[in-house]
Amino acid sequence: MNTATEPYHRLEHFPVALFSSVMGTAGLAIAWLKAGHLGLAPTEAGVLLRWLASALYAFLLLAYVAKLVRYPAAVQAERAHPLKQNFLPAISIGLILLAVAWAEAAPAVAIWMWGIGAALHLAFTLMAMSSWIHHTHFQITHANPAWFIPVVGNILVPVVGVGFGPADVSWFFFSIGVVFWLVLLTIVLYRLFFHEPLPVRLTPTLFILLAPPSVGFLSYLALTDSVDAFARILYFTALFLGLLLASNAARFLRVPFFISAWAYSFPLAALTIATFEMSSRSGQSLYIWLGFAQLVLLSGVIALLTVKTLIAALKGKICTPE
Repeated sequence: MNTATEPYHRLEHFPVALFSSVMGTAGLAIAWLKAGHLGLAPTEAGVLLRWLASALYAFLLLAYVAKLVRYPAAVQAERAHPLKQNFLPAISIGLILLAVAWAEAAPAVAIWMWGIGAALHLAFTLMAMSSWIHHTHFQITHANPAWFIPVVGNILVPVVGVGFGPADVSWFFFSIGVVFWLVLLTIVLYRLFFHEPLPVRLTPTLFILLAPPSVGFLSYLALTDSVDAFARILYFTALFLGLLLASNAARFLRVPFFISAWAYSFPLAALTIATFEMSSRSGQSLYIWLGFAQLVLLSGVIALLTVKTLIAALKGKICTPE
């Protein structure tokens, strides 16, 4: 390879899946901010993580825009890929999560993040669903938990959207997310139950199963301000899925590191934030301790993912042809 052209070659293979690291980091920031509000941790930790997540998003967005300008065919190939296309909405989800993180500190900025992120995510959702409906290449084995990513962003919109726009806008996104989460859950579980296991590279995406009910719980509370029966169903569904995944920890520990390992991060963050919210709403100390334990686990997982990502980058294993 010509070293003079190597940087451009790496840019051509810059993976959109890296935006899942923003989702995890922003989720971690929100979790630490929530812990700070509950008096469980210094608020400064969440503030620092919020800035780090924002800087990471800016860097990745600039890199991906550069890829779009210089290698539009490579971006189009990702958009047409049965797996990679599902990570494109991570761009809009990252922006919505940053809006959540900045909502209290900088509402004038956060409302723009939310508005742009929500509009962009709706476009990504329409694009993904149109691809699924009018496909010429999908098979049942292509179905995997990453298909939830376009859905999760819709469920996420009301978390901060109720304070930034008409309630019906938030209900619109929430309805899309919940209905199609149940549809996709049926498809993905059928694929997992009756077909061969996921490829090793995609094993971490099983954690994405945690995200819709966890985020759904938070959005439903934002919309109704009530821990009613449906809210409890969402939270305890997420908690059960967390236990199911924890019972298979040995399997996940045997999986080598791939960029897809960042799929562990945001779902864990969403469950942690949901547990903290449950603790503040119920007043039961059990949820406080459970949330704190989840926060410790989440922080450790993201620290490990960060180290492994940096090592892989230094070894030239990222932004390379597959």
